[in-house]
Amino acid sequence: MIASFPMYERPETHAANAAFWQLIRQYLIENSIPAPEALSQGADVMSAWTDPLLVLSQTCGMPYRNFLHDKVKLVGTLDYGLANCPPGYYRSCFVTRKSDPRKTLAAFQDAVFAYNEKGSQSGFTAPLNHMAAFGLQFKDQRPSGGHVNSGRMVANCEADIAALDGVTWRLMQRYDKFAEDLQVLSWTEPATPGLPLITSRKNSASVVYDAVKFAIGGLDVSSKKTLSIRGLIKIPEQAYLLDANPSSYQ
Repeated sequence: MIASFPMYERPETHAANAAFWQLIRQYLIENSIPAPEALSQGADVMSAWTDPLLVLSQTCGMPYRNFLHDKVKLVGTLDYGLANCPPGYYRSCFVTRKSDPRKTLAAFQDAVFAYNEKGSQSGFTAPLNHMAAFGLQFKDQRPSGGHVNSGRMVANCEADIAALDGVTWRLMQRYDKFAEDLQVLSWTEPATPGLPLITSRKNSASVVYDAVKFAIGGLDVSSKKTLSIRGLIKIPEQAYLLDANPSSYQ
């Protein structure tokens, strides 16, 4: 068995994620779904997401759309209360250095764009599709290996612009000193469903959904504030499948 919440895991959120999981686990066990004692936060995400004994994990919209949706069950979507987004949805912000005089996305076409990885909805697909809608493109794209790394590359002048999902940006502003050197230039449209919660096809998605909802209701105020969780939303699978990969995705 395996369970994980890898997407917004960082040292400052570790204890809150653990507390959240213990409440979920309590409900699952009481309803005859075996669950591991602890989250496997350091596990390889692809291995965890495709594990036939997966109890619960949070994935990204892009891998869910491209290869996971017919291998797992969709449980629900956490709502993080992001401004100007429907419940359960999110969007990406384009961040640049505060000292950078450029004020439009068009001015950054020849600049260095840092992205976490090509399998990312918020760091790669959403910003590139947003640019393409205006006839624009980033000509120099460089992988960073993670959202925080992308922001740090911009702050350290190793890149000029990056795209971060709204929850990641919230956490970076809260915990990362270098974020003080960054500013939001623009946002993508708030039309992207948030990170989906998934479980193995052998599990009851409705019971797992109820477990997560139970845990949100029982989570202590401090942990809920740390994780920024406002609720749990049911978003249809089709909403995740409608998005398109950018033309540069291979």
